[in-house]
Amino acid sequence: MISVARTEQLIDPAAEMPPSVAARHACRNGLDATTAGLANGYVQGNLAILPEKFATAFHRFCQLNPKPCPIIGMSEVGDPRIPALGIDLDIRTDVPRYRVWRDGEVIDEPTDVLAHWRDDLVTFVIGCSYSFEEALLEDGLPIRHVERNLRVPMFRTNIACNAAGPFAGPLVVSMRPFKPADAIRAVQVTSRFPSVHGAPVHLGHPHAIGITDINKPDYGDAVPVEADEIPVFWACGVTPQAVIAAAKVPFAITHAPGQMLVTDLKNKQLAVL
Repeated sequence: MISVARTEQLIDPAAEMPPSVAARHACRNGLDATTAGLANGYVQGNLAILPEKFATAFHRFCQLNPKPCPIIGMSEVGDPRIPALGIDLDIRTDVPRYRVWRDGEVIDEPTDVLAHWRDDLVTFVIGCSYSFEEALLEDGLPIRHVERNLRVPMFRTNIACNAAGPFAGPLVVSMRPFKPADAIRAVQVTSRFPSVHGAPVHLGHPHAIGITDINKPDYGDAVPVEADEIPVFWACGVTPQAVIAAAKVPFAITHAPGQMLVTDLKNKQLAVL
């Protein structure tokens, strides 16, 4: 996997294109890294790509679970483009790494899904917490996985999502450690971004939401929680992957956790004053 520190080798700073477009082009050209901190200022999204026969039920699932699954974009059937999120955007190539699912199991993790694409697929782009991280950093709040060029740690919880059709399963959360005073400020800052998960769903005591070991995330990379810090948990857009696994959907495509779609939307467009 290419580190964030090396992305400059794949993104031409002299190219006359917005950072979001340059990031997508880098993905097409082999960027394989966490997208945390990439194309600052631009909205990133989680992917859930499903056959049309499951799209209505999944859409309903997202409506019933807006914290982990805030939809920011949706494609037409079979169309790999979503012009509202990016004029040149191609869902099949513009994510660093994907997951291809059959019957609830990951069968491939390619860097593009051209070979897996079908004419009956519908793409859902779901808001990502990377959008509110920009606001946290601007407020002077440190984010450990960004500092260390790691993927954010993510955990399956014992909190059940609201079911819709075949889709049901556990809420997945992302974790960032903060000192208590900073945690309070983080709640205030992220509350302004309801379309990208909003305020945290839990603070402290990981075992209270079914997390047995904070050092062993189910997705992403572990980061240390210091003695004077508490873990703060946000609803996470990887939740659909846990639900797809539980539902054993015959076929689906998602992003690899931590490796998102960069859109042309601006984070500031999502803020609620």
